[in-house]
Amino acid sequence: MKTLLRGVGFAAAGLAQSLSIAAPWSGQPLWWLQLVPMVFLVWQLDAIRTGSASKSAHHAFGFGWLFATAWLCGTFWWLFISLHTYGGLAAPLAVSAVLALAAALALYYALACGLFVRFAPVNRFAAAVLFASLWTAAELLRGSWFTGFPWGAIGYAHVDGPLAVAAPWVGVYGVGAIAAALAAAVASAMTVITTATVGTKPLGRLTFRRFAPLVSAVAVLIAAWALGASRDANDTPELARGKLDVALLQGNIPQDEKFIPGGGVATALRWYGEQLNDPKASLTITPETAIPLLPSQLPPGYLESIAARYATGTRAAIVGLPIGNGTTYSNAVLGFQPGASATYRYDKHHLVPFGEFVPSIFRWFTDLMNIPLGDFRSGGLAQPPFVWQGQRIAPNICYEDLFGDEIGANFRDAGNAPTILLNVSNIAWFGDSVAIDEHLSISRMRALEFQRPMVRATNTGATVVIDHRGRVAQSLPRLTRGVLLAEVEGRGGITPYAWWVSRFGLWPLWGLSLLMIACTIVLHRRRGSQRGNGK
Repeated sequence: MKTLLRGVGFAAAGLAQSLSIAAPWSGQPLWWLQLVPMVFLVWQLDAIRTGSASKSAHHAFGFGWLFATAWLCGTFWWLFISLHTYGGLAAPLAVSAVLALAAALALYYALACGLFVRFAPVNRFAAAVLFASLWTAAELLRGSWFTGFPWGAIGYAHVDGPLAVAAPWVGVYGVGAIAAALAAAVASAMTVITTATVGTKPLGRLTFRRFAPLVSAVAVLIAAWALGASRDANDTPELARGKLDVALLQGNIPQDEKFIPGGGVATALRWYGEQLNDPKASLTITPETAIPLLPSQLPPGYLESIAARYATGTRAAIVGLPIGNGTTYSNAVLGFQPGASATYRYDKHHLVPFGEFVPSIFRWFTDLMNIPLGDFRSGGLAQPPFVWQGQRIAPNICYEDLFGDEIGANFRDAGNAPTILLNVSNIAWFGDSVAIDEHLSISRMRALEFQRPMVRATNTGATVVIDHRGRVAQSLPRLTRGVLLAEVEGRGGITPYAWWVSRFGLWPLWGLSLLMIACTIVLHRRRGSQRGNGK
């Protein structure tokens, strides 16, 4: 019964952490709601360590897996909507698919928890570093292996918190590492208190040294808050690169009508055609696949009329549509502007598994669903930006903005680095769910990391303008049809994160995490050997 109750506690804590990236009641990220469940996780892992080393590690693996499975299920449960409601997959199979994905990805974190309990040193500072390193390694594994699916990494919960000040230096994974270390430090103090309460040592005799990690954690949070306030007061106007008027189109085409010729297709062609042929701003931007047909399937002259509209004058447009020749397809955006020798084109680089390409061993699974458009071709990394009115606009499509290291590849040449980031998406696949709010938190983190505004044009939301501080400046209501007229200020300069991630990718974080893990394990074994020899 005790084991069952403990398992329920781990699962409940995991579910609580899933709410932190975008709380269902407000849609806002809650940094403290990420820290509290993780404090509980580490505190309970410390308690598990009181057993035998091998048995404790096995228990930690299991309970860590429960925590992570519940956390990930609560984070991307909305995949059920795309699989069942729009994909036609039977509800039991759709539920099983989401559970299986969460359970498989949770294994990374389960291994981290097991290794922590097995090798955590007595020194509480070192233990906090080990936990943060193991957790970061698990996050990096989830974000890279098998094409990567890092949705909901804990760092995103801190986009409005004190630790956001670290994003331009270490990125979302670095922010998550700091958060994990802080949680472990607070948990160490809880372990000290509970051990003293149930043991023989009075609380009054506990030394300051045993609470040093907690004091350090509080000091880090206060310092981060102070640095953030100072940063906001000094807005570096010298990095401003001029302003651009944009019109962001939100068609709100229901997903179950989007590919129906007499329904969503006709509505999209009509409404987006009207907006593109009567632009209200210097740059008009449509969502991902706003034009839901291949160029060869469009009414005669449809795309040509759009190109002709922007061949002269002072207006430009970026239009999302699929492109293909019958054998290969791309999820793309086309850019139209006066005086251009050729139409600009960006092809989506990081494709969605099962949505835009199907691993061969899972072809049977997708055959059970009724989702159009199968295998797409991946575009290159660091494709040229769309240059318009002095701004270099770097597009990314759908969940590509989840991969900050890939966006960072555009920043290696400071002189040609983007001044504005652009995301075009269609989140209608996931209904009116928290997926919209979670994706917004992800885009806000990218703006923080690179200190660039992020403009988002989406089908159902969130269509917004995010400033270079990661704050939403203007937005459209979700699930409405409309046009957001806004002014965006481009930015220059290169953040420390942009500098190192553009050159080395995420390898510095990999190397530092693995080095800390290896050093701690070696130290643990050496001390164990010394105790065994009676030294």
